[in-house]
Amino acid sequence: MSSTELPPVPATVLPKVSPVRVAEGERLRSVGLPGVTLSVRSRPPAREGLPPALFVHGLGGSSQNWSALMERLDEVVDGEAVDLPGFGDSPPPDDGNYSITGHARAVIRYLDAAGRGPVHLFGNSLGGAISTRVAAVRPDLVRTLTLVSPALPELRVQRTAVPTGLLGVPGVAALFTRVTKEWTAEQRVRGVMALCYGDPGRVSAEAFGHAVDELERRLQLPYFWDAMTRSARGLVNAYTLGGQQGLWRQAERVLAPTLLVYGGRDQLVGFRMAQKAARAFRDSRLLTLPNAGHVAMMEYPDTVATAFRELLAGTADGAIAPPGNDSRAAAGASTGTSAGS
Repeated sequence: MSSTELPPVPATVLPKVSPVRVAEGERLRSVGLPGVTLSVRSRPPAREGLPPALFVHGLGGSSQNWSALMERLDEVVDGEAVDLPGFGDSPPPDDGNYSITGHARAVIRYLDAAGRGPVHLFGNSLGGAISTRVAAVRPDLVRTLTLVSPALPELRVQRTAVPTGLLGVPGVAALFTRVTKEWTAEQRVRGVMALCYGDPGRVSAEAFGHAVDELERRLQLPYFWDAMTRSARGLVNAYTLGGQQGLWRQAERVLAPTLLVYGGRDQLVGFRMAQKAARAFRDSRLLTLPNAGHVAMMEYPDTVATAFRELLAGTADGAIAPPGNDSRAAAGASTGTSAGS
């Protein structure tokens, strides 16, 4: 441990902060599991008997990142979104393990305990890497896999993504905190949105206000930066793994039908990785959104929902796709062009 780092904050440290926002129609509950406590956001399905879905957010995000998409899919899935350990309303893991494997273990523990598997599994960014690992090591838990800008290893990382990766370097977070101590929550949120959105102007004033409130709440948590830096380090470490633990090797092992969503203006995950991902996942559809950034499910929830419904139509939960249907080409061509207009 570096002299500039603090030891992991135990989950028993529960500071008094403002409550997490719960949108109309949503519910939030806490689930205690071995070694970890997870906050789970849910939206009651439109009717009984719908197949279950689980949504996993990215670095610095929370289950709220999926609210718009969950609302648009409540007629086809019974959706839940999890706050990863140390994020959203979930306290840190007891062992301080923020690696991809640690986060994946938390997701698997929840699915096993809830008995909801197999689920339609969604992941964005870091959550995409986590979901890929879950689908590879526990195929029995995953019906379909939907990945929005998944954080899979890149040989040539974009310059705009370098600062995020550097958060994992010991001492950098502390330095960044000192340099930005005069920044307001509004300034911080604008910076994050400029990095994550293809067009930050699409964010409504109401949504911006909610994001500011959430950041102000999180900045009061003593483990906020610890969760960020250790998760960033876990992601960087995963990029260096080879063999069967390598994320690309695990992508090749995924059996579930997979929807891949990439944004043309993504500053964190290279758009050029879309074709590599489409080749790696053996049963994949590719949706490209030229004007989207890193969080397409928040920028273009209707388009992503339509693409998932098309994926669902080709599984046992929907109509069986006709023989010879090239689902990958169909999804990429039919929805990929119009979405960016």
